[in-house]
Amino acid sequence: MPIPLHPLVSLRRPGLAARTALGWLTILALVVLTPRVVTAAEESRGEQIYLRQCASCHGAKGEGTPEDYPHPLIGDRTLPRLAGYIAKSMPEDDPGSCVGEDAEQVAAYIYEAFYSKAAQARTKPPRIELSHLTVRQYRNAVTDLLGSFRSPGQWGEQRGLQGDYFKSKQIRKDGVISRVDPEVRFNFAKSSPDPEKIEPKEFAIRWQGSVLAPETGEYEFIVKTENSARLWVNDLKQPLIDAYVKSGSDTEYRGSIRLLAGRAYPLRLEYFKANQGVKKEDKKAEEAPASVSLEWALPHRAAEVIPPHNLSPNLLPESFVLASPFPPDDRSIGYERGSSVSKEWEQATTDAAIEVADYVVAHLRDLTGVKESDPDREPRLRAFSLQFAERAFRRPLSDDQRELYVERQFKDIRDFDTAVKRVVLLVLKSPRFLYHEVGGEGDAYDVASRISFGLWDSIPDKPLLQAAGSGQLKTPDQVTGQAERMVSDLRCRSKLRDFFFQWLKVEQIPDLAKDPKRFAEFDEAMASDLRTSLDLLLEDLVWSESSDFRQLLLTDSLYLNGRLAQFYGAELPTDAPFQKVTAEPRERAGILTHPYLMTSFAYTATSSPIHRGVFIARSVLGLALRPPPEAFPPLSPDLHPQLSTRERVALQTSPESCQACHAMINPLGFTLEPFDAVGRFRREENGRSIDATGAYQTRTGELVKFAGARDLATFLAGSPETHNAFIEQVFHNIVKHPVRAFGSHELENLRTAFTESDFNIRKLVVKIVTDTALTARESKP
Repeated sequence: MPIPLHPLVSLRRPGLAARTALGWLTILALVVLTPRVVTAAEESRGEQIYLRQCASCHGAKGEGTPEDYPHPLIGDRTLPRLAGYIAKSMPEDDPGSCVGEDAEQVAAYIYEAFYSKAAQARTKPPRIELSHLTVRQYRNAVTDLLGSFRSPGQWGEQRGLQGDYFKSKQIRKDGVISRVDPEVRFNFAKSSPDPEKIEPKEFAIRWQGSVLAPETGEYEFIVKTENSARLWVNDLKQPLIDAYVKSGSDTEYRGSIRLLAGRAYPLRLEYFKANQGVKKEDKKAEEAPASVSLEWALPHRAAEVIPPHNLSPNLLPESFVLASPFPPDDRSIGYERGSSVSKEWEQATTDAAIEVADYVVAHLRDLTGVKESDPDREPRLRAFSLQFAERAFRRPLSDDQRELYVERQFKDIRDFDTAVKRVVLLVLKSPRFLYHEVGGEGDAYDVASRISFGLWDSIPDKPLLQAAGSGQLKTPDQVTGQAERMVSDLRCRSKLRDFFFQWLKVEQIPDLAKDPKRFAEFDEAMASDLRTSLDLLLEDLVWSESSDFRQLLLTDSLYLNGRLAQFYGAELPTDAPFQKVTAEPRERAGILTHPYLMTSFAYTATSSPIHRGVFIARSVLGLALRPPPEAFPPLSPDLHPQLSTRERVALQTSPESCQACHAMINPLGFTLEPFDAVGRFRREENGRSIDATGAYQTRTGELVKFAGARDLATFLAGSPETHNAFIEQVFHNIVKHPVRAFGSHELENLRTAFTESDFNIRKLVVKIVTDTALTARESKP
């Protein structure tokens, strides 16, 4: 569909036709790329020209006018490109009447007065503003707050579950085998796990460890067996699935539970095999079959056996997972921020506080170690309440705060559970918990919170608070040391994973349904596998030793399992687990050509150069594109069977009013045409060779041409435009504030450090946290 550029790229009145893209590029080629120094007289003349010929549409200060052009006059064109466009197309009622020095002078005035990012920063300087916790930060904070009162656990390096095998149904005795199983998918048929040690008539197995949730949402766990089984997830007292006593012929059992991304939850599966109603010594009895598998369905995904990379043999403690719904955060400027307070948000924080308080009271003995019969129960619960408040507020309490939040709640009350509940409710509704840096102290504890919320979207852990309390967060080197310790934590990995899915525009799982006539083998399970494939590739490249951003664009490797390999032409057994393979090494170009993205940015039957071009322009190059004024369905292939997809797109976007955008979007998307609607590589479409050539005009005016995806990827990997766009988006995701609020040179400084580190993504994250943690925040609402 035609998608217009940022309104300021187009400097025209609505309804009037723009000039052709070819003419525009010709004019730009004639414009001198380096602007000359503008004198005061020329600046005044530029302003006069603007007021005479432009202000009637765009407003005296570029603010726009309701009737003619309601958008502010801001954008990211360079000064030469802006002058070239004005010389060719402005003003629209008399194009060509403002050329030469007049065009240069009015462009210079517009650029310096209100158009450029520097001008915008002068007229409305970005600020580090007071903000409340985002939904993600709130959920993580309460989980870690309660988790801080439980014994810590380690995810560890080993993958799989600890399996203990017993030669009878009596678990916890008669154990004969102990090992780590990568996954639970066994078919013993009429035998046993080890016929030499275990009789096939009766045995039991207990698998336990932890399971890592990659996404937040509702998970469905599935146990498949002809025999008996019980499954616990997160809560080891209450089974999620209880099929110990079987009735009927069921072989599949399901249970659902909400999990928070980036967390590992304790898991235990007990499996029992016995010939019901048959005596153990009856040698003539026919053996019943024995099999068991443990599967899950991630939110909005197809079911699969839980893979080894999501399992650990270490048994971690239970985690609290908040269920209370929250209204979505504001993302109008491209990243989540806690900038607005509504009645819905206020009610959500109240509901959440009540949910947490109820959980604390229900698990008080577990969290405090205090029994109801303990004679010192009151002082120990007071001490717990004080610790709860201090950890929630991310700093020690003053005497007045201690009196308000703790002591007053225990006065004249004999029901100490109620007192604890009051403390929890009061603390979680306090601005000191809900907001960042309310008190305006700007001290080491604030620095600790900036580090932890930057890396984990959560509260500081014990070592970080200890560093704050001992004066070890005063210098960049001290902050860097803490950030380097924390960056490999599962919570940071989860935060960066979410960022990359947002960066790639697939954070919301897209509908990947395809035309069954063209792609009969492509189903829901394969679509789910493709998302896992992308996840594994990102995990590999981001957390590898080099962590080189450029390899995200240049790698020719994919992660495929047997099912995907059969479909995409790789040589793997049909039952092969996910592994790294090289497919079409001269054609694949990292995430740009990953089948999941190619499938997402496509229609049900055909590719979509427009969607793919918009993705490259917005996410990779950081260009500002406005949504289309109205939806335009693609031209149907049936109406133009003789045309290729490229030719249909060119035909549909050929009007001059479309070319202001599509002269840039289309050539980027055309480079990915060798990949069809499900991301398979092809050389022909409908018997005709595919034209994958493309081009891009850089912000400095250079026209770069590409022969295909590899050429495009090579250009993007080395382009300062790409580097700046990526750095800025990572910065916003981590800090939740505009990068320019931390100084006009911060982006440039980060790019220099990024280049010097060989584009190491983890080092970039640490550098961003270090640069911003010691910068004071705005303390006023």
